[in-house]
Amino acid sequence: MTMIDSYLDIVQKKLNNIAQQQSHKITVAAEKLAKVINQGGVIYIFGCGHSHIFAEDVFYRAGGIAPVRPIFIEPLMLHEGAAASSYYEKQNDYIAEYLEKYDLTDKDALIIISTSGINPAPVDAALWAKQCGAFTLALTSFLYAETQPSKHKAGLKLRDCVEMAIDNEVPIGDAVLSIPGHATPFAPVSSMTGLFIMHTLFAEVIANLGREEKCLPVFLSGNIANAAQHNERLLEKYGTQIPELTNNNDFK
Repeated sequence: MTMIDSYLDIVQKKLNNIAQQQSHKITVAAEKLAKVINQGGVIYIFGCGHSHIFAEDVFYRAGGIAPVRPIFIEPLMLHEGAAASSYYEKQNDYIAEYLEKYDLTDKDALIIISTSGINPAPVDAALWAKQCGAFTLALTSFLYAETQPSKHKAGLKLRDCVEMAIDNEVPIGDAVLSIPGHATPFAPVSSMTGLFIMHTLFAEVIANLGREEKCLPVFLSGNIANAAQHNERLLEKYGTQIPELTNNNDFK
């Protein structure tokens, strides 16, 4: 069996497990997120390191929901220093001053992505959102939560700090393949399972919105005819709540 076959087999099994075991949670979470949008709120998304990719992947995305706001804390991303981002994620209270810039309210929601769920930054983000009265949802590995100690000063884990948590089926260490004679595993799966959860979740959100709204708040691809006017209406509607949508508009 090739590495391709082995990886495909593992990913397919994990996606099937998520579809079978997490579908009820995804459906319930989607109903809550649709309610957030219907009452004029925004879905905020936060992650550190590679988990921040999830926020970028669903933001201003063709076929994606418009009222989505990523929380980008650049020192926690990778481009300013990969090793540093890992260090900062583990520091208690590090993100507090960054979160003050976001006007999260009880009409909004925050999705926090953290495979381990044991580091302070994601936990602090969840606690901040709960203080603001927002609906909180986590994508995290339940196996990590059950076997690894918390690094948060209060001993908290992300799964226990949110209203709902969805298991991303990721093993300890993320990597799922190995080769004889080498102890180091490779081929991570957190992106594959996490993005599957995010896009199925948002698909369910959109289906819920379709029962209430005639015009879905979903971006069209800018590379198809007649998309510009549709997308401009969404930018006008959500640009104030989500300044990242229309920042630097002086390019026009």
